Amino acid sequence: MAFRIGANSNGKDEGIVRGAQKEIGCQCWFTSTGRIMPLMIKLEDENGEIMVIREITVHSQEIKRYAGSPSVELECTLWLRENKMSARLIYYVTQSKWVLNFK
Repeated sequence: MAFRIGANSNGKDEGIVRGAQKEIGCQCWFTSTGRIMPLMIKLEDENGEIMVIREITVHSQEIKRYAGSPSVELECTLWLRENKMSARLIYYVTQSKWVLNFK
């Protein structure tokens, strides 16, 4: 059996994430079937104030790999101060880190 650096046995590597990313706090529920259901998101605005988003609609969930690191990407619609916006919630599994990627 041959080994090589960068070999990915679990599928193709997705490369890098595009768009503006913001680190966030996310309260979520992991179901018994492995689905992730985000309940609340907290993020800091440009004035340093913490904003809370509770209205989250998840349209799809997909397991991906960015630079070899496993992640779960959720396509979502969020309501932020009466504004509806499309975004991607990304959970980096090995780092236990959440990122919000605005479209």
